[in-house]
Amino acid sequence: MAESPAFESPVVRSYDTASDGALTLADASATVKWLVRASADGAVAGRLGAPFGSSRAAAGGALVLGSRPGEWIVLGEAGAVAEEVDGIDGLDPSDLVTALDWTHGRALFRVTGPEASAMLEKVCSLDWSDPMTPDGAVASASVAKVTCDLARNDLDGVPSYLIFCDRSFGQYLFDALIDAGNEFGLCVGPGGL
Repeated sequence: MAESPAFESPVVRSYDTASDGALTLADASATVKWLVRASADGAVAGRLGAPFGSSRAAAGGALVLGSRPGEWIVLGEAGAVAEEVDGIDGLDPSDLVTALDWTHGRALFRVTGPEASAMLEKVCSLDWSDPMTPDGAVASASVAKVTCDLARNDLDGVPSYLIFCDRSFGQYLFDALIDAGNEFGLCVGPGGL
């Protein structure tokens, strides 16, 4: 896996940061992200182990998201992602496998807090109730009219959501999420996954 050049966040405006709010929004765009495509029922699917609509934490620390049938997003620290992605193209010679470093092409934000689902309901039409989107659920939807991939990835039992979009929409989406979260006392927290 090749080294990525230095990352520059798509969020260019300055915000006062606070990490003590009950609802936080963080820019995690610098997180290493890979897109993998392969047969939905082949050897790569078996190795990645996250069927469409679900996610799993890999032993090395990467997070594997089954974003679409035959498509996965692998994210985390560079070494952990490399551990999941390296060598998958040779698992089944009959399967067409592609793996693309998405780090610089996709913005990634994390919304965390008890009111996170209420905030997201303002900008996205998905049902955010626990039965419909439990911890580990993965979906694609419009968020503030931007096509996004979303994953519920709770932190210590607190609802938390990862939101991916094309980098070019990053600043707009970050601002829209801040606007949606203002009534809930949203704080901009430190970046990172």
